[in-house]
Amino acid sequence: MNRCFQLAKKGAGHVSPNPLVGSVVVHNGKIIGEGFHRKFGGHHAEPNAINSISDKSLLPQSTLYVNLEPCNHFGKTPPCADLVVQSGFKRVVISNTDPNPKVNSTGIQKIKNAGIDVTVGVLESEGRVINKRFFCAQEKKRPYIMLKWAQTADGFINHLPNENKKPLKISSRNNQQLVHNWRSKEDAIMIGWKTLLNDKPKLNTRLVEGKNPLPIILALGTETPDTARLIPFESYILISTINPVSLPNQGRWLQSKKSLTETLSPLLNLGLNSILVEGGLKTHELFINQCLWDEIRIYSSEQKINVGIPSPKLNLCTTNTIPLPTQNKVTIFNTEN
Repeated sequence: MNRCFQLAKKGAGHVSPNPLVGSVVVHNGKIIGEGFHRKFGGHHAEPNAINSISDKSLLPQSTLYVNLEPCNHFGKTPPCADLVVQSGFKRVVISNTDPNPKVNSTGIQKIKNAGIDVTVGVLESEGRVINKRFFCAQEKKRPYIMLKWAQTADGFINHLPNENKKPLKISSRNNQQLVHNWRSKEDAIMIGWKTLLNDKPKLNTRLVEGKNPLPIILALGTETPDTARLIPFESYILISTINPVSLPNQGRWLQSKKSLTETLSPLLNLGLNSILVEGGLKTHELFINQCLWDEIRIYSSEQKINVGIPSPKLNLCTTNTIPLPTQNKVTIFNTEN
């Protein structure tokens, strides 16, 4: 199953909103085939593993390992559960049941009905961590939220606005490369309107190879409709209270609701299962104060500036009714000099 996890992770940044899935075929204690879900719309892990085996006569004496329950519905590809049954495996070992209502144990039941021995729950917690974005979307009906900021040793994220200084540089280039790698794994990246105007960030993955997340601009003020022409991105989502008269390029407007959860839930319909928030103090405080976050990643440097814009204050939430292994997880990274 650990090998399934290794394979599954290779699809990170390419398969969303589908889950990360790896599969291994074992015959007489030896791996004879393996595969993973490579890209959205492509073959799933099970057919890729089965198709990698030249001698199909070995399948009835083999065990199929897969970290997520084989699907049992027609989507962009046929049901994997049907292929598993047709292949005649003697045993199937699964880490997690698929929470998608279109599957949700029906794939397992179909395989059992065919007389195949099925084991479920192997390294279950580890499997949920790998697919934390997928499980969050299916169970909490909202994207997985990761907050990220950099702060000084004395707890500031930038100079005061009236100091008329360049933006405070806290992270090294190596730190920035890691952040760009994080970006490549998420579906969207969010900033506030002031961060857009003041910092003019590119929000891409220029320092690593990988896809660019879709920019989301959170603008809750009334100035947005008249200044939306300042948005530089080709494709993006603008969240605001008022619908702008027009948006440049391929912009899409999303109306702000009373709560962030209500506002962000429709993003699932656009295939956005995760958001990396890289905004300023107010944007991060919105999420923290509404207990709407799953992970926080903080870069902390050794430098001190004595006065400035303070870093967000953490509020460890206990209101989440569906826990994830990573719920309210805070990781602090030390910046390099």
